[in-house]
Amino acid sequence: MPSTVSAHQGDTIDLICWRELGATSGGIVEATLTLNPGIADAGPIIAEGTKVILPDPPATAAPSRETVNLWD
Repeated sequence: MPSTVSAHQGDTIDLICWRELGATSGGIVEATLTLNPGIADAGPIIAEGTKVILPDPPATAAPSRETVNLWD
């Protein structure tokens, strides 16, 4: 379920996504822009106090470890 946050002074959409969702890749920023029509028209810095609707947090993938086989 999407959540709503308020922008802090000097925030950008990328910074808000990183702070609140822990990610900016995988379409998160694009989904945020889609949920907030017209927000990009004001420029890259979001006005302090602007309500921003965020998409659902990305599903976390199972951590993987790179391994080395000594006998290959």
